[in-house]
Amino acid sequence: MKLVRVGAPGQERPGLIDGEGRIRDLSGVIDDVAGEHITNAGLDKLRALDVSTLPLLDGELRYGAAVGQIGKFICVGLNYADHAAESGMDVPKMPILFMKATTAVTGPNDTVIIRAARSRATGKWNWAW
Repeated sequence: MKLVRVGAPGQERPGLIDGEGRIRDLSGVIDDVAGEHITNAGLDKLRALDVSTLPLLDGELRYGAAVGQIGKFICVGLNYADHAAESGMDVPKMPILFMKATTAVTGPNDTVIIRAARSRATGKWNWAW
């Protein structure tokens, strides 16, 4: 089961990609791909749905961020040995935690805005689900 959020920025609706690669509308079942709907119990309820009864979403659809209603965006730096090595740093003894603004979470094809004061942007883009 693949869950998605589609629609204009700030107006995304929850969807599900069916076995034929079509996007089905989940907005009649859940309000967003977030919170209680992405717990084990919530995902079990979604798995129990008869996907063929969900309306199809057609046309050019923008994919939004993978999850919505993000409260905090906590990151782990140098989270694996290869990352530390390629950065020329030692593997830390304790996790390096830092926060990012939730506006840093975008859809896969969205433009990433870089402040003019920055000469370059760096980052690792890892999502675990």
